[in-house]
Amino acid sequence: MDIKSLLISAFKNTFALHLRSPHGMTEFELDKKKAENALLYIASKIQTGNVADKYKLLKILYFAERKHLAKYGRPITGDSYAKINYGPIPSFCMDLIKTNNIKKPLYTKTKTDIVVGKKPDLDYLSESDIECLNQSIAENKDLDFGALKNKSHDSLHTATQKNAHLSYIDMAKAEGADDRMIEYIKLLSENQTFTFNAPSSK
Repeated sequence: MDIKSLLISAFKNTFALHLRSPHGMTEFELDKKKAENALLYIASKIQTGNVADKYKLLKILYFAERKHLAKYGRPITGDSYAKINYGPIPSFCMDLIKTNNIKKPLYTKTKTDIVVGKKPDLDYLSESDIECLNQSIAENKDLDFGALKNKSHDSLHTATQKNAHLSYIDMAKAEGADDRMIEYIKLLSENQTFTFNAPSSK
């Protein structure tokens, strides 16, 4: 797929996206509803009863974001991934599930488990989002804590300073994005605002 086709595909996406490039970094604005429903979608595939493993949930999302960046030129949620001892963690999503408020769609039950309180609204997820989420779920759902930690401690994690945020360009490269895709991501980042057909607020 050439750059023109990728741009056309981007504009057709069901995603409201704003891009900015402070300090030379390519960043995407967080879509909170998409992030919430991506978590709910993953949880629906890995939960036992209404309980899901917190660490596995966040790692599956991380690897899905990398896949989507490398293949389609944008992340799924726009969340910012911070390097911590246990590997990259999406900042907003982590805060979202840290609550113990049982009225929230996802809330913490124990140090390792979260309770899933509702089903995902798939209107917030595009076909390509679900494609990459499904691929990451299939690859990672049966991995234990140690295996997921080791998998996420790759060269990208090593090269990133502790508590710093991972670069989306570096995430795409770590997933095998070629030079053409990297240039596409940079091309998008040079434009301040794109508005796609996002679902209306609910």
